[in-house]
Amino acid sequence: MGQTLEERLGPIVERFAIPGPLVQAEVCKIGHINETYWVICYDGRGLSRYVLQKINRHVFQNPPAVMDNLERVCRHLRNKLKQQGESQLDRRCLTLVPTRTGQFYHVDDQGEHWRVFVGIDGVRTYEAVESPYHAREVGRAFGEFQQLLVDLPGERLHETIPDFHHTRKRFEAFVQAVEQDPLNRARNARAEIEFAFRHQPITGIILDALSRGEIPERITHNDTKFNNVLMDLATDRAVAVVDLDTVMPGCVLYDFGDMVRTATSPTLEDEQDLSQVRMELPLFRQLVEGYLSAAGSFLTSAERNLLAFAGKLITFETGLRFLTDYLLGDNYFRIHRPRHNLDRCRTQFKLVESIEQQEEVMQQVVASWNGHK
Repeated sequence: MGQTLEERLGPIVERFAIPGPLVQAEVCKIGHINETYWVICYDGRGLSRYVLQKINRHVFQNPPAVMDNLERVCRHLRNKLKQQGESQLDRRCLTLVPTRTGQFYHVDDQGEHWRVFVGIDGVRTYEAVESPYHAREVGRAFGEFQQLLVDLPGERLHETIPDFHHTRKRFEAFVQAVEQDPLNRARNARAEIEFAFRHQPITGIILDALSRGEIPERITHNDTKFNNVLMDLATDRAVAVVDLDTVMPGCVLYDFGDMVRTATSPTLEDEQDLSQVRMELPLFRQLVEGYLSAAGSFLTSAERNLLAFAGKLITFETGLRFLTDYLLGDNYFRIHRPRHNLDRCRTQFKLVESIEQQEEVMQQVVASWNGHK
């Protein structure tokens, strides 16, 4: 008989400074990248819940750099929130649990890197927005996150995934995947491949603005999906931003663009009924209101002028990444059915079309916020 999950994870959990043994473990199925578990430990008085994760070394090839960023960012967020008078610090930001030797990660005999966070109770996540209020909250949450990190001291953060939002290089990787077509899958995605080639001209717009110094480099989250915001069960208000492995130097436009992608369409990112996929302007209005209420104090006019375009660009880039991964054999994003990444790509490209139809009005929404503020 094989080991139970508790028996397999117990020796790893024991490496961390948790006051009590593991009594229960459960696989957490949320997320595409890391291997995540809920673990419950008994400290002699009661049960405490933690999050145990194994870092995906295929995606994050320098786990110590990931953890160095993570520790610095979590410490700075906690200090800033404390200065602002926040009383529930353990609910407002992630808390790393050190190992018994004082590090913030453990390397097992196979070279895998593990870390533990204190569980945040009384919260939930949503896979898709359910109301304009949700769109406003996700905008406010990530806007506050960016604002808190504007003055992070010390050296430049590590690039945990180099060129993560380098859309030109993403496009070059896609072209190579089409040319190689190792699994003969391009025949199943002819329409999507043609769509991608038609949109090649937009790939350099933000990159060129960055290289010319027209927009600044900032510290950004780089994965601003709605399900990376913890929502309070009682108030449904945003509590904390999570999934911080991709926090690194970047561009706020990429963060906002991913919010447009995930918070302005009422469907999941792998919706198969494409007739349901659309960018809803009421959701976008509230997203802008929430985001600029928090981030408006530090954004430049050049950044604001590209906010609507950023939604189109990042939605296209994400669809391109799903398509590339599909063509190469689904090595990056976890899949749960055949052609799952192709379905994800089709959903993104349909959303790009919807954004294109409304892009002018979207930018007017941004401009009107500037006017009445």
